[in-house]
Amino acid sequence: MSKFTTPADVRLLGRMQWEILAEFDYYLGDDVLTKYQHRLPIGGIVVRVPVGTITDLASVPRILWSIFPPHDIYAKAAIIHDYLYDKAIGSKAFADDVFNEAMQVLGVPTWRRVSMYWAVRLFGRGNYQTRN
Repeated sequence: MSKFTTPADVRLLGRMQWEILAEFDYYLGDDVLTKYQHRLPIGGIVVRVPVGTITDLASVPRILWSIFPPHDIYAKAAIIHDYLYDKAIGSKAFADDVFNEAMQVLGVPTWRRVSMYWAVRLFGRGNYQTRN
């Protein structure tokens, strides 16, 4: 069962930059584990965001902030997603699926979760382009 086990302890550094002040864990759920088990890039089933990681939370164009504010119920999922993207852990599809699953765990409404998932699937890049 996927779950967050620690609160997101963050500090605002400047305009839309947040620093993680305490390790932040997310346990992957069965759907993601089953889909990627043969090529999981991390040790075990925990995505651990280390202290000092910088995030912008949800990378949403400013024009859409009234519908998708950067720091809403999905902020924890965005932190995990930013970390996976920044370190190019696994594949882009893996990171996007983890984001989708984490938003579901947080109770993000389906319309919002699906919209955000497809936005990152279509437009997100992270550091994956440098590996392929």
